[in-house]
Amino acid sequence: MEEIVKQEEQQQKLLPGIGAAYGHGWRRMWEYFLELLLITIVSFLLSVPTLGLYEEEIERVLGDFVAIDLIFIEFQGPVAYGLFALAFLILFEWPLEYGMSYGFLRSARGESLQVKDIFHVFKNYTNAVLANLLVAFIVGVGFILLIIPGIVFACKLPFVPYLIVDKKMDAITAVKTSWKMSHGHALTVFWMWILAFIIAILGLVLIGVGLILSIMWIRLAFASLYYAVEAGNVTLKYNP
Repeated sequence: MEEIVKQEEQQQKLLPGIGAAYGHGWRRMWEYFLELLLITIVSFLLSVPTLGLYEEEIERVLGDFVAIDLIFIEFQGPVAYGLFALAFLILFEWPLEYGMSYGFLRSARGESLQVKDIFHVFKNYTNAVLANLLVAFIVGVGFILLIIPGIVFACKLPFVPYLIVDKKMDAITAVKTSWKMSHGHALTVFWMWILAFIIAILGLVLIGVGLILSIMWIRLAFASLYYAVEAGNVTLKYNP
């Protein structure tokens, strides 16, 4: 009971602004540094099978060890690896990103955090997969429509991962709720992404260590924004 009261007091003090989100995220990052570092490393290791999708040389090398037999059609080499990596990305890596969001949200709230928390997403796995596909389609179509609509859509749907894992919403409800929640905060999300880009670039300058820190900070900032917006949003009263 005391922990809940403490969380409510912290939430009321946290405003949904750029400085507040990044400031809160920075403080939480050092409070939970080892836990967040560990789940970031675990997340990276679990994403290794899809590295070939982003690097042609890796795809060529890994393709020599992959073959897929679909009864009537057999794929070998880079094509087989590409199909495997794409399926792995959609069915495992993307949902795991939602699990990462849950872990960082627990940190933003000041709750206890363990590596196993990133697998919390599998309690609402199907909706995590569907939500990822839906958001990717909406934002993708937006970018095809002269880019600006894609940016707008992306800024309206940043809370979908948290709603899926935190509130266990279905994919459609999570998208609709994020759209409503972001009313009045979309511009904040946009500038947070701009700042995130700058932080990531600075992280690259400091080689690997700086990049890891920047990723952790950015994730915590967006988790903190959701945490702040969640405080007074009646649309979050959802019973699955």
